[in-house]
Amino acid sequence: MSQTDLELLLQELGGWDWDLCRRELPAVLPRLLSMYQESEDWTEHIRVLRILTEMFLPHISLADLEQTFFSKVLPKTLQLFDNLMYELSSEAKGLTSQNTELCSTVRNLLQTMVQLLETLTGCVRYVCTLQECVPLESIRTLPSSVLYVIKNTFTHCKDSESVYCGHLHLISDLLQAMFKETYSLQKQLMELLDMISMGSASTEDNITDMVSVIHTVLEICSVISSMDHALHANTWKFIIKQSLKHHSLLQCHLKHSDILSGLCKDTLLSFHSCLQLAEQMKMSDIQEGTDLRLFQKTVKLCRFFANSLVHYTKEFLSFFSDSCSQLHQLLLQIYSKFPPSLYAPEISEVHRDEISRVFLVALDPLINQLLPFSPFMEQVLSEKLGLPSEQQLPQCLILITIMDKLSSQPEEVQTLWNMGKSLSLFSALFFSFQQCAGELSLPVCLPEVISTGQQAVPITLYHYVCVHMCSFIASTLPSHFPQLEYALLDAVLGSSMITSLLAMDSWCFLARYGTAELCAHHVVVIAHLIKSWPSDCYQVSALGVLLRRMLFLMAPDHQAKFAHKFHPEEVENLAVWQHISLKALNPDLRKRVACQLCVAGLGQCRRWLNSRRALGELRAVNTALSVLLVACNFAGDALEAELQASVLGVLGQFWAFLQAKQVSDEPCLQQTLCLLLHLLEFFIQALDAQLITQVFALQSSLFQLDPPDHVRLAMVDFLSSMGKVFIPQEAQRQVVPQLSCLFASLLADQTWLIHQHTLEAFTHFAEETSHEDIVPQCLNSDETKNKVVSFLAKTRQVEETTEARTERMKQERITCSAQFMKMDGELESTGEPLAKRACHPPSEEQYKSAVGTMEGAVEAVKLLLRKGSPPAWLAVKLEALHTAIAVLRDSVR
Repeated sequence: MSQTDLELLLQELGGWDWDLCRRELPAVLPRLLSMYQESEDWTEHIRVLRILTEMFLPHISLADLEQTFFSKVLPKTLQLFDNLMYELSSEAKGLTSQNTELCSTVRNLLQTMVQLLETLTGCVRYVCTLQECVPLESIRTLPSSVLYVIKNTFTHCKDSESVYCGHLHLISDLLQAMFKETYSLQKQLMELLDMISMGSASTEDNITDMVSVIHTVLEICSVISSMDHALHANTWKFIIKQSLKHHSLLQCHLKHSDILSGLCKDTLLSFHSCLQLAEQMKMSDIQEGTDLRLFQKTVKLCRFFANSLVHYTKEFLSFFSDSCSQLHQLLLQIYSKFPPSLYAPEISEVHRDEISRVFLVALDPLINQLLPFSPFMEQVLSEKLGLPSEQQLPQCLILITIMDKLSSQPEEVQTLWNMGKSLSLFSALFFSFQQCAGELSLPVCLPEVISTGQQAVPITLYHYVCVHMCSFIASTLPSHFPQLEYALLDAVLGSSMITSLLAMDSWCFLARYGTAELCAHHVVVIAHLIKSWPSDCYQVSALGVLLRRMLFLMAPDHQAKFAHKFHPEEVENLAVWQHISLKALNPDLRKRVACQLCVAGLGQCRRWLNSRRALGELRAVNTALSVLLVACNFAGDALEAELQASVLGVLGQFWAFLQAKQVSDEPCLQQTLCLLLHLLEFFIQALDAQLITQVFALQSSLFQLDPPDHVRLAMVDFLSSMGKVFIPQEAQRQVVPQLSCLFASLLADQTWLIHQHTLEAFTHFAEETSHEDIVPQCLNSDETKNKVVSFLAKTRQVEETTEARTERMKQERITCSAQFMKMDGELESTGEPLAKRACHPPSEEQYKSAVGTMEGAVEAVKLLLRKGSPPAWLAVKLEALHTAIAVLRDSVR
């Protein structure tokens, strides 16, 4: 067809009415389609497309749309679109305000693009009017073609700053019109796609097409995420709605990981935008206006994403096995940038509350949905998370949130988490808590409702975790107690003191909340552990503190049984009693045990003093001295005069042979010295001149050799008690200079703990002593005087800002983490073997300890049998043990 004939036909068609178009459709449509395919002029192309869509499309039946119209028109339309885009990108590179001809060309191209978009919008709008449900096969080519146009047009708008090389102002009006028309086209297409009907008998092609639509819209989401909030939200709303609407047909075909990844990414971007706006308002002290309205809109967008994530996860959770790390990472990153995290930006309390109330509350149900999902449990409780510093507290808070929710879950869900795979939930919390050194030191605070009906008040992180841990223990099923007990013991024995303390607090709650028999059983187990471990292990100290506390919680009759089982007069039991406060016992038992401990302790000391005094046997002596300290702590002056004299007499014998150099070289002698100094405090007013002289002579000589901190602290305590003493005249010449010199040196100590402790001790000494002339002799420098005056006036030496303290905590966290890794590595090391020691026959104490452990295990099984039915294998196992014990019995006959 010639150009003249084409023009004549188009002019003729311009005068046709509705009915004439309908009657002439069979004859004219093929000619128009042929013209459309052959046309190379953009203006003519758009003109023909408009005639096709506005005059003839309405007369084609729905059943014939795809075959007759869309499959023939849209491929050429996409070709036109690609050519326009190519020309735009090419011409835009040379765009300048001086080159008016090029500027006019670019504007014409953009105008043509707007007309093309308007035509496509009209086409889609018409299909929407046909009927309520549109079969997908009737419009198969339309959605994919229109989405291709939408995606590339939005991409062009997004990249416009770089495409138009800083001359955006020359075409901004048309570019804005193009964006708006694309917006309208997408809105119209989503309305049409919402009308698509897909029954259970849908063909594989229909399913593939619909999946392709959703995946393309997902790609559009990534393009428009930073362009328009409403558009972004509506696009995601379409994805979620269509995925759920055709759930049964599409669930096995959708790229769930990509959809989830996009949701998580956009949720995080919106959340960060919220924080950025809140931080800006905090810095500029703005509480209203445009920024506030934008902040509120962004918070609502966060809520939308949270709700979308919850809905999508609920429907497609079973497909998320490989995507749980994304969900976990989303939660970690959100909590890491929100108070009380040390890495959160500074925002006002009002904005923090709004984010929490609107966004975090909406996100909360996500964890509920994930609790029954085993892959999520494995991800959260993994031993190999390797989280950075800023995500350690978030991990701890996530675990606490899970604990809070778990009690309302079915038993199988509780079992899933409490049994774990590599770690149980109990162990994971203790491990995570240990990593929060900076937050614990600061300390950060979290809101908690202490009393029902009262408002939440801020409490420290330690208090917060402890409250929630104890609440979780109260709801723990009896069948999960082995995992709980393992986690508690492991944490008590761990390298972190604060984590050990948390485990002790939790264990004591368990002792109070559980039965008296459970408490008694745990006390016996702990006592056996103490007996079986070397006393110089730091783990024994932790067990000793736990035992001391647990004994206060025992029923009186169980305390009596404990004293009978671990008889105080038996030497091998002194290792247990050295950790116990006799105040825990009832008055009669307390008095009897104190006397028995004194007799046993004195006997052990005398045996060593009357022997060759081998250093290798000093560990038992230190245990005996510790037991004497326990008895004196309880009784003191109430001890019988004869016992007091015996104790003081034995103590005096030790000072006769102690030498400073030997004490400096031998850790066991350092412990002996510390115990002797603490014991002398109880008899301080009964010390004679000779003993006082010996004690100060040794301390002065030892101080010249730079003793370790624990020895210095023992010296400080002893010096504090000297305020009660009138130093005998014959000892003053030697003792007074030594006493003042020791105080002066300790007051100048650079270790803050020793320095602070010495300030307290010196104040106490100065208030009590009758030797007032000693006090100024201890203050031998202006710096020391000023520190003492500041301490008395309760004046802070340095005022640290909150920001500086937070930064310091971040650095200390790195140091602490490295130290914990080193200690754990040393415990687990399988490197060079220890040097071999000479073999010695086992002692009677070792046999008693082993048999005691067996007895404790038997008691544990008895307790379990009283609580419920045993497993089937237990009878067989007991029979095997019975046989093994019979063999042992025969071997000793």
